[in-house]
Amino acid sequence: MEIAAQLKRGISRQFSMGSLRMSGKFSFKRQNSLDPRCNTLRFGFGRQSSMDPIRRTPQEELSVPENLDATMQLLFMACQGDAKGVQDLLDDGIDVNSIDLDGRTALHIAACEGHVEVAKLLLSRKANIDARDRWGSTAAADAKYYGNVEVYNILKARGAKIPKIRKTPMTVSNPRDVPEYELNPLELQGTYQVAKWNGTKVAVKILDKDSYSDPESINAFKHELTLLEKVRHPNIVQFVGAVTQNIPMMIVSEYHSNGDLGSYLQKKGRVSLSKALRFALDIARGMNYLHECKPDPIIHCDLKPKNILLDSGGHLKVAGFGLIKLSKLSHDKAKLLQSDKQIDRSSLYVAPAVYRDEIFDRSVDVYSFGLILYEMVEGVQPFHPRSPEDAARIMCLEGKRPTFKTKSKHYPLDLKELIEECWDPEAVTRPTFSEIIIRLGKIVANCSKQGGWKDTFKLPWV
Repeated sequence: MEIAAQLKRGISRQFSMGSLRMSGKFSFKRQNSLDPRCNTLRFGFGRQSSMDPIRRTPQEELSVPENLDATMQLLFMACQGDAKGVQDLLDDGIDVNSIDLDGRTALHIAACEGHVEVAKLLLSRKANIDARDRWGSTAAADAKYYGNVEVYNILKARGAKIPKIRKTPMTVSNPRDVPEYELNPLELQGTYQVAKWNGTKVAVKILDKDSYSDPESINAFKHELTLLEKVRHPNIVQFVGAVTQNIPMMIVSEYHSNGDLGSYLQKKGRVSLSKALRFALDIARGMNYLHECKPDPIIHCDLKPKNILLDSGGHLKVAGFGLIKLSKLSHDKAKLLQSDKQIDRSSLYVAPAVYRDEIFDRSVDVYSFGLILYEMVEGVQPFHPRSPEDAARIMCLEGKRPTFKTKSKHYPLDLKELIEECWDPEAVTRPTFSEIIIRLGKIVANCSKQGGWKDTFKLPWV
């Protein structure tokens, strides 16, 4: 009875499952209880799926427990080879394609155990011959794996397909070496770029198919994953997981329907001082976290409004880091690995040292931050209406900086001084993000004391 109780508690739902086809759409319904690394009790008797990475020991000689969920009764009878019991349940209206927590049907179970009569009965009741479990295995694949030739031949004669296992450049030989962040691509629902996970929208970045044979692209993919896996901060885009053991390989992160700061500024123009300071604090906190990562700081190198996302609560999250390949010269010194391929010199936010392919440090991100803060308060990009490419050349090669046009009442003097220090030609003059956070906090406090907008801006420490 204890087994029955545990099994019943482990059942979350039952429903019919059609054949899943990789047509560019995904179902992303992963639950923690479905993680193969968890010890949640599932269908704990009989042979497991041929593609399950965890080798489980089946429990032998179990009589059917009472009070079992109908789906579990069907799977139990299929496991025992009890064709009469299976028929009775189907006659009572149990769906022949009901699944357990691992997406396994009675046909999967019968194929694993080699019960020919049960398999024939299930097929006569229109069991889905190509239904896949959560690991992508079909009944035919299971029958073949366990050497149940007669069941396999029956399924093959009915047109069953064996899923092809395509290895990726990151495929591991030992299933226990599968990364903790690994996701099952069959659990994604939606279109590429945007999918759902536990009912929440997520962003999906897919590795281009031409990159699988390119070692540099694979190394860049691995590097990005390494960084995303270790960073956790409210002002950094949240990493959800990745697909590395199946094709297509992909990175999944949180999705923000409000878009990026670049689109926001293009639509709104100049934002209020209170919002500009709040946004600036969000960016500074996220960047300070990246710069203080151990053992080595994460230098963004491509900080720009398009790489800053706006969440539903009106806060900003830094994204797009880890994409620039760097050659680390020391703890805080680096150089571009391939400048011609990586840097977009039409981006006006690129720092002079990066633009000129020189050795640089974390201050290149502070330079970009200064230009972003300028744009938020001024409402236009530096040197507008010149093209971004011209503006970048003027600032990086000629050393010029844009002028401040907004009236002084909208531009506290200490904020102007902070921006000028951020984009100073000398890297050593630029403040760190930890210093920027302190100075922005003082500006917020001073503006709040003046009473102009204290009701519309909450102090960051409140």
